[in-house]
Amino acid sequence: MKLNERSLAFYATCDAPVDNAGFLYKKGGRHAAYHRRWFVLRGNMLFYFEDPASREPVGVIILEGCTVELVEAAEEFAFAVRFAGARARTYVLAAESQAAMEGWVKALSRASFDYLRLVVRELEQQLAAMRVGDCPAPPRRPRALPPKENGCAVWSAEPPRPPRSRPTLCAGSFARLHEWYGQEVRALRSQWLRSRAQP
Repeated sequence: MKLNERSLAFYATCDAPVDNAGFLYKKGGRHAAYHRRWFVLRGNMLFYFEDPASREPVGVIILEGCTVELVEAAEEFAFAVRFAGARARTYVLAAESQAAMEGWVKALSRASFDYLRLVVRELEQQLAAMRVGDCPAPPRRPRALPPKENGCAVWSAEPPRPPRSRPTLCAGSFARLHEWYGQEVRALRSQWLRSRAQP
């Protein structure tokens, strides 16, 4: 695949929200040493930089067709991004904590278009069931963004908050479902913008 380097560098460093960001240790391709790099996940592209202030990525990993799994390695909290094929490269990465590792593994596992296709298919099935009157409740989502550790979400074991009131979806239309999810997205975006405005 041929990629335009300038476009890729712009996309890697633009001000749009990222799916995940933080330091990881990356095992060198030919060398056994780990290098601490700043990683940024945007969609299905995992960029890595020398440090957070870098304006150009050192490299990019396109995550289509990969699996993410825990591995035994010299570094604690290690995981691998593996691709199928005899000559495919495996990237061994390590986080700085258990929570950071879990956040990265979850984010990377959901980063491909194949995963998004499954999510869309599930949502289409829910919509079809809603139209027929066999209405499952929408999945529960956290109200606020979880706390961050090293740029990664930390999912705590706190008991969940009681669910907020939901619209009656069976009697409504897709527009009502869209509005319900849209309120949550707007709230999360506002929270993200406020966190970026704070020094």
